[in-house]
Amino acid sequence: MAAVNTRRIGLGPRPTREANADVWVRGGSRSDGFTARMTVDVTPALRSRIKVIAFQRELTVAEMLRTLLEREFGEGRDAP
Repeated sequence: MAAVNTRRIGLGPRPTREANADVWVRGGSRSDGFTARMTVDVTPALRSRIKVIAFQRELTVAEMLRTLLEREFGEGRDAP
């Protein structure tokens, strides 16, 4: 049986509504070509559909999801 990782990484206090969220989010990020890893929990069925569609489009899942995220949340997009 695999061990469960219970280690937590602190992000610092969340800003107030008046604070600039962009500055808070980018505070610890590096913009010099490094990527940031993000984990998203999805159902097994959704994961399967994503993998099949990526394969059909001759893309990796990462390439396809990066394109989707950039289209929805890329630079120049207004926050909802």
